[in-house]
Amino acid sequence: MSILDRDSLNAFCRHTHVELPPTASGPLDGLTFGLKDLFDVAGHRTGFGSPDWLRTHPAADAHAPVLSALLAAGARLVGKTHTEEMAFSLTGENAHYGTPVNPAAPDRVPGGSSSGSASAVAGGLVDFAIGSDTGGSVRAPASFCGIYGIRPTHGRITLQGACPLAPTFDTCGWFARDADVLARVGHVLLGTSVPGPLPGVRLLVAIDAFAQATPAAAAALAPAVAHVEALFGTAQPVVLAPEGLAAWFEVFRVLQYADIWQTHAAWVQATRPAFGPQVASRFEAVSHVDRREAAAMAAKRLAIREHLASLLTGDTVLLMPTAPDVAPQRGLPPKETVAVRERMLALLCPAGLGGLPQLSLPLAQVDGLPVGLSLLAAPGKDEALLACARLIHGAHHTP
Repeated sequence: MSILDRDSLNAFCRHTHVELPPTASGPLDGLTFGLKDLFDVAGHRTGFGSPDWLRTHPAADAHAPVLSALLAAGARLVGKTHTEEMAFSLTGENAHYGTPVNPAAPDRVPGGSSSGSASAVAGGLVDFAIGSDTGGSVRAPASFCGIYGIRPTHGRITLQGACPLAPTFDTCGWFARDADVLARVGHVLLGTSVPGPLPGVRLLVAIDAFAQATPAAAAALAPAVAHVEALFGTAQPVVLAPEGLAAWFEVFRVLQYADIWQTHAAWVQATRPAFGPQVASRFEAVSHVDRREAAAMAAKRLAIREHLASLLTGDTVLLMPTAPDVAPQRGLPPKETVAVRERMLALLCPAGLGGLPQLSLPLAQVDGLPVGLSLLAAPGKDEALLACARLIHGAHHTP
């Protein structure tokens, strides 16, 4: 039986469906996974959430290396998962292929753009799933769907054979329902083992990030922070963004837009794709980015990276809300969607600006709806975050 016969969540693509058995035995033996439909599978076309992209691009010559590594480690690919159009969204509502169901909140969005991957994991259709994260496309869905999700250090995992959105910020991330599976996938994709308990972890808590969350979300996350502190020690309060998270978001927005237009201008101008309304409005905005403004923001980004490096020394781990609130309702009017997106990106942009690894933990709920607590660390500390998550998960689920 194909996964498509069991997929009542619209998590998997019908138009680019492919299944592949493992190519060898390894640490992922017996595990099944979904692959976001922006990663190449040899002999198959990659959809990228866009009928026009699918129509104008040939079948891939080779597997994306990420796919090859997972198959060689013993995992089985059961299908391609839906992505928001061009991976340019945080809600996961695709105007062409529909919106995957959020199993934790069926009347709310799953989060984008790795919506299908998050839905498939949260709904128990696969053991783990691969997504991508540019502005928050793994972290936000992980928070909204109540699962684990990690954005790795920028450049740590190859994106060869993956459709780009904004290469300056693009990363390959992944989801799982438990931290051990998350770490096992990390072992394969990062190429190093995940360590045991970390005695030297120093905790920080971003008070300005918690101020961005709704009062209900901040209150729900307080016991989760206390749980982490019980394992690693009291967290020192810090201001993550001295200039304000809104100012950091503006730096991220301009640089991301400039990168997107440089990457896709030629294709958009040649193809005139029939984008969905919200993605069309974003590409319209992207096409008007001022190069001088982008150059000024690049200088500001360097200062932000220096500040983050001064905060996240050694084995420092910073705690913050993954998103400011629970998942928004499906089908919000465009103006409300823009407001939600900008509030979310103010919290999600620090990791992108700093090239940092960030891991979302499903440790809290507001009125039965998930909200994630995030761990951030310095570039290259991905394994430490996975080790912390495994310890936190084990303690959280011990009777």
